[in-house]
Amino acid sequence: MIEFSLGKLVLLALIALIVLGPEKLPGAARTAGALLRRVRSGWDNVRAEVERELEIEQIRRTAREAAARAEAAQKELKDGVLQVHEPLSKAAAEIAEMVKPESDVVETKTSDEEPATAEPSEGRQSELPLGEPQSLSKPARNSSHDA
Repeated sequence: MIEFSLGKLVLLALIALIVLGPEKLPGAARTAGALLRRVRSGWDNVRAEVERELEIEQIRRTAREAAARAEAAQKELKDGVLQVHEPLSKAAAEIAEMVKPESDVVETKTSDEEPATAEPSEGRQSELPLGEPQSLSKPARNSSHDA
């Protein structure tokens, strides 16, 4: 901006006093001060607006960078999960194949064997009364649950 020294201000005041006269000088000084305040205020507003725009642009740039980092981290995580998932799924398939033939062998052995006879043992017959079917006794109900 324009630099004013003390000598320049005194010179300007003398020229203004000669041109305007002592009656109009205070009004002119007030008007010049008001104009100077308006110019300075306008300049400060423009500077503040430019700074806000720069901050907004910086925030946008930071947000784009953070989004790019998040996408990269997400991709890296997804790749890591896939790297872990593939061996696990192969191992699960191998285990399933190993278990499947064993269950087929067990089923064929049980179906090839002769069925067990349903004859009760002699010791067991003496415990049961003749002519009554064997039944399981039911536990007694609690009266507090019936309510």
